[in-house]
Amino acid sequence: MNIEEKLTLFKNEVGKVIIGHEKVIELVFVSMLQKGHILFESVPGTGKTMLSKAVAKAIGGSFKRIQFTPDVLPSDITGLNIYNPKTQEFELRRGPVDTDILLADEINRATPRTQSALLEVMEEKQVTIDGERIPVSEPFIVLATQNPIESKQGTFDLPEAQMDRFLMKIDLGYPSREEEKLMLDTHGVKNALDGINPVFQKDEIIELQHRLSEVEVNETVQDYILDLIYNSRNHEHIELGVSPRGTIALMQAAKGIALLRNRYYLTPEDVKYIAPFVLGHRLVLNIEGMTITDSTAIIEDIINSSEVPVEYGVARDEI
Repeated sequence: MNIEEKLTLFKNEVGKVIIGHEKVIELVFVSMLQKGHILFESVPGTGKTMLSKAVAKAIGGSFKRIQFTPDVLPSDITGLNIYNPKTQEFELRRGPVDTDILLADEINRATPRTQSALLEVMEEKQVTIDGERIPVSEPFIVLATQNPIESKQGTFDLPEAQMDRFLMKIDLGYPSREEEKLMLDTHGVKNALDGINPVFQKDEIIELQHRLSEVEVNETVQDYILDLIYNSRNHEHIELGVSPRGTIALMQAAKGIALLRNRYYLTPEDVKYIAPFVLGHRLVLNIEGMTITDSTAIIEDIINSSEVPVEYGVARDEI
């Protein structure tokens, strides 16, 4: 069974409890391949927690959740050493980052200091407790959430430098009428998560992560990626364009799409498919841009106005 067939099984298993989000499930899997993290921005009740739990079940991994509030401390995330009076020794109590899938719920309700502690773990894949560096498990992915409409009181917006740490930003949105009707038909199934069977083992995910480096990128496709990036930096409505980290993230995420399509080479279509999710949250609009449009529309404009190469070569045969 090739990876595309296994991905279909993965979507089907997660789809037992998450209806109408096949593309989102695929994007989450791509993020895992890239060892990246996702920021979900959508209204409450759209299934972010259930999605996170279902993904963890489908890869045979562990799941933990942090509900962020302003009083959550960095040690509540990373863990700390606690003195045991019986043994008269300090014992390590690991934090919730000791998991495979971590749901960071309402991350913008955490203070900047706590946000930074989580983002450091995301970047370094390790925690430092009393000077000791402790690696987190593999694979490790953070699915963070924030609500687009809520009172600004008690919230702390992620600054641009921290938003850049997320591989993708995804808006789940509302389901269609037909999808929501199907949700009504399936609602109330007892222990629905128990019906999800593991499709991938953690070792398989780690192996696929290593195989990303084998996906080759033709120079013509590299130039297309750079066209998108430089057009973002020179757009009339953008104050701050995509960073070099974003350039690398776009290429790597596109490689993940290619791998899922059973290819060891990148095409412009792979780049176009993933670009809106990788680039949108990395833009800072100027005052005029914020007045008349949004980052999603600008990314679409950049993609549509950038010339797509029609000849880019084939690096390797399909998987």
